[in-house]
Order: sequence, then structure tokens, then C-alpha cells
Amino acid sequence: MLTALIIDDEAPSREELRALLGAHADIEVLGECANALEGIAQIHRLRPDVVFLDIQMPRVSGLEMVGMIEPAALPHIVFVTAYDEHALKAFEEHAADYLLKPIDPQRLAKTLQWLRAGARPSMPAHAPLAPVLRHIPCVSLSRISLLGLDEVEYVYTDLSGVHVVSDKRQGITELTLKILQERTPLMRCHRQYLVNIDQIAEIEMLDNGSAEIVTRSARRVPVSRRYLRELKDRLLVG
Repeated sequence: MLTALIIDDEAPSREELRALLGAHADIEVLGECANALEGIAQIHRLRPDVVFLDIQMPRVSGLEMVGMIEPAALPHIVFVTAYDEHALKAFEEHAADYLLKPIDPQRLAKTLQWLRAGARPSMPAHAPLAPVLRHIPCVSLSRISLLGLDEVEYVYTDLSGVHVVSDKRQGITELTLKILQERTPLMRCHRQYLVNIDQIAEIEMLDNGSAEIVTRSARRVPVSRRYLRELKDRLLVG
């Protein structure tokens, strides 16, 4: 049995694909998502074997979304697109396959056959590095928003999730600290904190050898001794 998740901003496309997958008794569709932020959350929660992912979605595209998921949590990706020129890029982003809209049932059956066998079509020998993220998708109250990296002051994690803080807005993101550290210019300053170097007003040294960052909006961020020297070096270089 293969478990699947459908991510597409167009409801008719989701319904069509669900109906086509329903013709295969060994495919279980765990759910549908209308945007990338919902999709990331559902991938982490449901852990599907395969995700059928639309490339062209507003704000965060399918290609960008793949770069927001930790490799260890990344399922097989089958991109779904109406544009053939995206096909090569899809393979470069480690897709298992791609399907053109409207979906041909026979072509879908071939994709499922590959997935059942655990095989993939041939890939380029050297896939590019995941792109640097320019925005962080967040949820705040009943709103979904994208915070530009230039306005983010710091990010921290606690038992309730990963929090993104800017001067005027805050939100919770499905992205992990590891992904944010690897795919953004944010710098680790503490086991639970990343900071935007450009948003640092000053660093206050504390008696125990650690320190605190004072951001431009006067928020305070802890700096552990482990990361203090690297942080000071980055500021001096900058």
C-alpha cells in the first residue's frame, strides 16, 4: 500500500487526481492541501510515501516548497504541471517523476509502477543545491503570511513550535531551525535561536561568559558561549 498526499491550489485538479488515484486499490490518499504551507504541515504530520505536488502555486511554488523540507522527512515527489518546460527542473529538484495536466491515466499508472518498485527515473549526476529561501511561511492567529528575511529579527523554538519574530509581526512556521539555518542567512547564536545579523543593534557581554543580543527593536536574544566567538567574528567581518 502506497500512501499519497495531493497539494494543488486548484480544487478541480485535486478532485481529478484523487479520482484517478482511486482507481488503484493499493493507493491511499491521506489528504489534500491547497497551498505549500498546509502541505509542509501535512507532510510532517502524515508522512506520506508520495506527494503529488503542483509546481505553479501562488506565493510559494512547488519547487520552493521542496527546498523547505528536511531531506530526512522528504517523501517521493511527483510534480504535476501544465508546463512541459518545468520538467527538467523538476528532475533536478529530486522529483520521482512529473505529470502533465490534464493527467493521462496511463501515464499516471506508469508513475505508480515506478513508485511501487521503489525505483526512480534517471536523474542528472549533479543536482543543484536547494535554493536560498527569501521568505518564511508563517501562521499567526487565523492568517497565513510570508515574512521576508530582511524583516526577520530572530527565530526561536520552544515546545509550542518554531517562532519567527520581526519588528511588527510574529508567527509560527512549519520550517525547522535546521532548514532555516541551512537555507537562509540567519545565524545560530544559541541552541534554540537563530538571529539576523543585519537586525543586531548591539551585543551585551554577561558575567558568566555568555551574552545577549539587543535587536533594532530592543528585543533581547540569548547568545551561548559556544556561538559567541563566531558571532563576533561575523559582525567584525560585516
